[in-house]
Parts: sequence; C-alpha cells; structure tokens
Amino acid sequence: MKKTSILLGLFLGCVSQAQIQPTIDKNNVVRIETKLAADEMEGRAIFTPGIEKASVFIEDEFKNIGLSFYGDLQNYRQEFNVKGKKANNVIGVLLGRTKPEEYVVFSAHYDHLGLERKRKDKVYNGANDDASGTTAVIALAKYFKENNQNERTIIFVAFTGEEVGGFGSKFFSDNINPKQVVAMFNIEMIGTESKWGKNSAYITGFEKSDFGKILQRNLKGSNFNFNPDPYPSQNLFYRSDNARLAALGVPAHTISTSKMDVEPNYHQLSDEVETLDLNNMTEIIKAIATSSTSIIRGEDTPSRVIK
Repeated sequence: MKKTSILLGLFLGCVSQAQIQPTIDKNNVVRIETKLAADEMEGRAIFTPGIEKASVFIEDEFKNIGLSFYGDLQNYRQEFNVKGKKANNVIGVLLGRTKPEEYVVFSAHYDHLGLERKRKDKVYNGANDDASGTTAVIALAKYFKENNQNERTIIFVAFTGEEVGGFGSKFFSDNINPKQVVAMFNIEMIGTESKWGKNSAYITGFEKSDFGKILQRNLKGSNFNFNPDPYPSQNLFYRSDNARLAALGVPAHTISTSKMDVEPNYHQLSDEVETLDLNNMTEIIKAIATSSTSIIRGEDTPSRVIK
C-alpha cells in the first residue's frame, strides 16, 4: 500500500505540473483581439478617444499579467509629443534572471486609421492591422511571465503612431541603448493565412542577420515554417516599427503573414475580426514563442543587421 501511495503521489505531482505548464490559449487570443478591434475603440487613430481606450486596455492587461514598468517610468505609458500633441507607447517588462542588461523586444503597433465619417460602416477596426500583432504581444507577455525561464530581460511594447509616420517606434528607439537590444520580434498582421497557407509566416529582412535561421532551427521538427519575405519589392523591412532599431544595427525584424499583393482588407473598413483565422493566428503566436526560446534563454545571440 505504501509503495502504491508513493507512486500515486508522484503521478499526481506530474499531472499537476503538466496542468500548470504555460501555453498560448486560443480563448485568450480571441478575447484580446475582439476587444482591440471592437467598434468602441473607434479605429484607434492617434490623438483620439479611441486610442486612449486601447491604451488603457493594454495597460490593464500588462498589470494583470504582472509586468514591471520600463526604465524610470512610473506606469506603463511612455509619453511623448508629436507636433505639440500628446501620445504614448505602452510598455511592460519582464526582468531577466541572469542577463538583465540584455534585452529582447516583442512589439506591435496598436494604432490604426480611426473613423470614416462618410460611410455607413464608419470604423476602421484594424483587426489584422495591427490588433493581431498587439494581441500576440499581450499573449506572449502572459506566456513568458508564467514560464519564468527568461535569462534576458523581455520588453513588451505596443507602439502608437505607426500609421502616421512611425512616431512611437522612433521615440522608443531614440531612448534605448541599441547595444543592449539583442533582438526585436516585431509582429505585424498575422491574422490571415500566408501565401504558403496555414502554419507559416515570413520574416522581413531575412538575409540581413541570422535571426531568421535561429528561429527556423528552434522550430525544427514542428509543422510550422518561417520563410524569407516573399515581397522584396515592397521594402517591408523598412515599412514597420522594426526599421528604427534595425537602422542602428539591431537584429530587428517583422514577422507577418499578410499577402501584401492580394490582401483584400488591408487599410479597408472591412478589416474586422470575422475576416481572421483565429485558430491559425493562435498557432503563429505559439510558433513565435517556441522560435524565440534560445534567444530568450541567452543561448543564441543573432548577428547584427547588415546595413
């Protein structure tokens, strides 16, 4: 009886550990995405009540997850001015266990195009662009917090002002030491299938560092594939929030699935949650988490960007 009780205890202990393993939960992904792309956010244009609502929502998510504040900030807002108007990024931090001075950044922009007054459907919901990326950042923050295996410090940032000139990422990049940033995972439009179908995405500027090869290696044996950007003529590497840090030599790349040559809802009023494949989007977020493992743990350091 005693031996049986011990074995049963060990079994239950293993089950308990398995149950608490962190994961990327689809229901949570759906909840966050649906909230960010809701009509009440009024299209999340910079300098509007809608972007303020979105900021508060992201801040609350970071608080509930238990992220720390960035640098000397007293809250999750990194505030700055754009032509005399106030704007803010939203930043949360997960301190590294053994390499706290080395940073890995996960980012997306939470602003979009706002309202179209002359149409019946007035809200540019921006479900794919880029509520999908912002959802990924929040979901990844929860995952890594629960996992508690990051040797390097992880910075989770939702940028504002991408749609009107990249103001948020510029301010962030101007106020961080680029030598401390080991890698940047910028996530932009992952709500639709890529040109290769499900369980795949592409990395912009793939040839400019070995960032992509590290991610591919970490995914070896899985059914997910990261590919080089198939739209080089569109210069996507320079058109998203990764560009500012990449210009400073940081291996800062954007992960996306958007079919930029045939994406029907890009910058349209029709970019709504119903057009997204949320199952596939959840798998993409999981793949990003897995692919970053060796970088997060301090085992791999991507080469600096080739200018």
